[in-house]
Amino acid sequence: MKSVKIEGKKRSGLGKKATRHLRSEGHVPCVMYGGKETIHFSAPVMTFRSLVYTPEFQIAEIVLDGVTYKSIVKHIQFDVVTDELNHIDFLELVEGNQVIATLPLKFVGQPQGVKDGGRLELKIKALNVRTYPKYLREDIEVNIEDLQLHGNVRVEDVKAENMEILNSPRIPIASVVTTRALRQAETDAAAAAKGAGGKAAPAKK
Repeated sequence: MKSVKIEGKKRSGLGKKATRHLRSEGHVPCVMYGGKETIHFSAPVMTFRSLVYTPEFQIAEIVLDGVTYKSIVKHIQFDVVTDELNHIDFLELVEGNQVIATLPLKFVGQPQGVKDGGRLELKIKALNVRTYPKYLREDIEVNIEDLQLHGNVRVEDVKAENMEILNSPRIPIASVVTTRALRQAETDAAAAAKGAGGKAAPAKK
């Protein structure tokens, strides 16, 4: 499991003025909950780059006053005008306490439907799961080798050991659809077959 180390400082000033001052100095106000206490802290905006600007699921190891807290990102807030990082909520990972996390899907194999001329369409790139911290992993692997043309892989088809998948089970996560070239080939084949079937039978001698 990949992790990112964040070294920050606890903060006591929680008002708008204190928050604006932190941002003006290049720090991001953060909150971490889920443990024995809710912790307010801040860290330099640059330290969050590899954690925020990536599709990967990672553990945040937050170091405050010499103590390391393992956590996951729960919510990220950006400035609506400048798109700058404004605030992050973290959930502390406590063994024995279940957490809800969003894990990316890793699709494995080339679908049979693609080999037959179709096009793969990915509908969902991640799933929401409930599990214990020790079972968290970087992604959920989904084998799509047997996916046929016009077929779907749905949420209910995903196997995630030691996890409860929270998404609706009937939602498709991957499909193989017909391409324009394949539709044209099918049309041409149908027309050829029809033409062959319409020919007059040879006269009997």
